[in-house]
Amino acid sequence: MSNKKLKRLFTNIDTVNGICESCQEETILVAIVSSFYKCCSCGFEVKQHINGRIRYLTLDEDDKQWLLDNRENG
Repeated sequence: MSNKKLKRLFTNIDTVNGICESCQEETILVAIVSSFYKCCSCGFEVKQHINGRIRYLTLDEDDKQWLLDNRENG
């Protein structure tokens, strides 16, 4: 793959800075799908919650199932 294609691919990845609920580190969180992120420090998956401020919360079993279902379809 050419450098130009790689650059274009990586510019479309949604990343944010945040504090992971699992490792408590300030880290980069990479979007898996909209509103669901993976911690770059520990690999923990979190859900974005916006209510006056942005927080990243531990996924519950329904969230995990939704991710599994959508990974298979996408």
